[in-house]
Amino acid sequence: MTMQTYYYVLASQRFLTEEEPIDEVLKERTRNYHEQEKEIDFWLVNQPAFLDSPELAAVKAQCPQPASAIISTNPQFITWLKLRLEFVITGAFQAPSYTIPQPLASLASIS
Repeated sequence: MTMQTYYYVLASQRFLTEEEPIDEVLKERTRNYHEQEKEIDFWLVNQPAFLDSPELAAVKAQCPQPASAIISTNPQFITWLKLRLEFVITGAFQAPSYTIPQPLASLASIS
């Protein structure tokens, strides 16, 4: 099993999906990727399951729940989002792993 580093921007679901016009940013980036024939390397995940891993317990404790995350394999995109959004938590994790078997899973889809 090959490990991949995933980078994320994390915030409350309300902030990320209601207060910020993030859907426009993601639509524009998706359109741009399709034009360049690039594979999509970012995902919006509500209630991300990776937050339930023991190594991210401190991060989860810092973020209002329910949380949402934009997860990407592109660290520059996450840095750009952090600068644009300001009040978010950023970080990275390796997956798949024993504690994070599905990096893009949502707790809503698992429970």
